[in-house]
Amino acid sequence: MAVEKTGQRAAIPTVTLHDGTTMPRLGMGTWHLAEGRRPERQELAALQAGLDAGITLIDTAEMYADGRAESLVGHAIAGRDRSQLFLVSKVYPHNAGRAHLRRSLEASLKRLGTDYLDMYLLHWRGSVPLVETVECMEQAKADGLIRNWGVSNFDTDDMRELFGVPGGDDCAVNQDLYHLGSRGVEFDLLPWMDAHNVPLMAYCPLAQAGTLRDGLLDSLAVRDIATAHNVEPMQVLLAFVLRRPDTIAIPCSGSAGHVLDNLKALDIALGKDELAALDDAFPAPTSKEPLDME
Repeated sequence: MAVEKTGQRAAIPTVTLHDGTTMPRLGMGTWHLAEGRRPERQELAALQAGLDAGITLIDTAEMYADGRAESLVGHAIAGRDRSQLFLVSKVYPHNAGRAHLRRSLEASLKRLGTDYLDMYLLHWRGSVPLVETVECMEQAKADGLIRNWGVSNFDTDDMRELFGVPGGDDCAVNQDLYHLGSRGVEFDLLPWMDAHNVPLMAYCPLAQAGTLRDGLLDSLAVRDIATAHNVEPMQVLLAFVLRRPDTIAIPCSGSAGHVLDNLKALDIALGKDELAALDDAFPAPTSKEPLDME
């Protein structure tokens, strides 16, 4: 695991993808941004604060706020050195074929104000055959519109099927929901991905501020660890996800303060006793569980 340092900015660990590309392991998600929940200037300031602090990975999708999240990201990165950024977006399943993928990709690029994506993901499985989606992704890569491609919300059987089609093993990442209170991916999906050098992008690593699992932030184990490290429970949740060297976390926040707080998780090294306490409070699965999507 490499670590990038730039002046006084945050040290962001990276993971090396199958083609040798390095990808930051902590980024900013944009799900539920640009939906009118907060003033746009506040959400823009949150993204800019993260960029200023050295968080260069931003994840978005054409689905988020009907493209407005991509436009928000485009405003945030305007005027910045594009070569220092790592931009990820996602295509709707019904757009992931020969008839629509290129048009969707070009529309995303226009909203983002860039001429290429570092990563383009199939948002989830749909009716378009995987072999067709892979062909389209590979063509976009050959044309220089994307640097890498991957998938999202894929379970073990989906990944096996993907790797069985021509070019499917060029998949660079799989983005799934993963947090302390939702550990189903640990049973067989993560072992399979580790064996095939496919990093996990964990969305909702903070369980949407703990709302996705009752008792998560109030857990005695979580709070005791937070106290020991002089951080908030939210940073313990993020440190739990980041404990795996091949996992990328993309917490979403519309608050500049919360974005900067996420950086503190990079300084938390959870000890064996602390991990055991978290396992006791929120056990890893002992059998196959349905893939959690929220």
